[in-house]
Amino acid sequence: MYDKITDANFENSALKVNPPIEKPNQVNDEFLIKYKKKEDLSVENFVLGILNGDRTILSRAITLVESSRWDHQKKAQEIIENILPHAGKSIRVGITGVPGVGKSTLIDVLGKQLTSLGHKVAVLAIDPSSQRSHGSILGDKTRMEALSTDENAFIRPSPSAGSLGGVAKKTREIILLCEASGFDVIIVETVGVGQSEIAVHSMVDFFLLLQLANAGDELQGIKRGIMEMADAIAINKAEGENKEKAILAQGQYKNALHLFPIMESGWIPQVLTCSAYSKEGIDKIWEVINQYVIATKSNGYFYKKRNEQNLNILDQSIETQLKESFYNNSYIKDVIEQTKKDILENRISAYVAAEKLIENYFKEIKQIK
Repeated sequence: MYDKITDANFENSALKVNPPIEKPNQVNDEFLIKYKKKEDLSVENFVLGILNGDRTILSRAITLVESSRWDHQKKAQEIIENILPHAGKSIRVGITGVPGVGKSTLIDVLGKQLTSLGHKVAVLAIDPSSQRSHGSILGDKTRMEALSTDENAFIRPSPSAGSLGGVAKKTREIILLCEASGFDVIIVETVGVGQSEIAVHSMVDFFLLLQLANAGDELQGIKRGIMEMADAIAINKAEGENKEKAILAQGQYKNALHLFPIMESGWIPQVLTCSAYSKEGIDKIWEVINQYVIATKSNGYFYKKRNEQNLNILDQSIETQLKESFYNNSYIKDVIEQTKKDILENRISAYVAAEKLIENYFKEIKQIK
């Protein structure tokens, strides 16, 4: 016979059904707290974090700069305005060259050498954006294995977003943020796609052109426009059997540079050979950069160039903001598509159409006021 189940022994019975376990939140509470803090970070907290060298806050500030959202842009500009007095104390180096020349590998080796000397290095690696999908691979960190793990280095890949010379539109602002965060050497690695790479010259102090020795006719391998802007040319991959070819190319470039006009800075461009693979000649590159900085600071050109760059930023910013204001205007939005159609159907010339649009745009602005 089965024992009769009573209240006394029911607690130990297999028939007892325990109360259900409370269902946990799908999102971790700690994450929610951190996310809320992230959202609530003020301009003052951003500025304080950047000045204290907080990498996470620096990265988030750069993300704001790169964002196309109006509220992000407004906040980013407030941050930049506050950190501006703490910026401008670095050496800005632009490095360009044809794809495959070894830019990333050289920066990896050069950066490690600089951090070993006590420098703090920020690398802004500009990745080409697809014209079709507008996406970028952003794989420069994988090509800078040693530097990416260095506590005194900061690598930030950024999409070029189709801007001239492959230089990201917001690179200038990112340079200021990195300088305020304590980085005293800023390296801008550009895409290296041709003559438009001279755009990088408008934001750096020293412009280094990398070239290969055995890629055909050396003097035809890169556009003259870039050579004229270069403060130094380095023939990379000068190791093993390729060393003699690199030395020969070095002589050819030296002869070619003598045909160019004297630079306004008074600096005579140097031609070097180096090997990022064997690390030969990398120290000489930094030595030449230092020589350039000392020479141009002593004759005043260094500061003159910085001032010209700042005024250039003013002009470009005005153009950008006027263009955005024009295309965001309600009247222009209403008539722009019809105007384009009229141009394509030869009912009006593009020049006359542009003149009329601008004239009506300013009339619209006056009425709003």
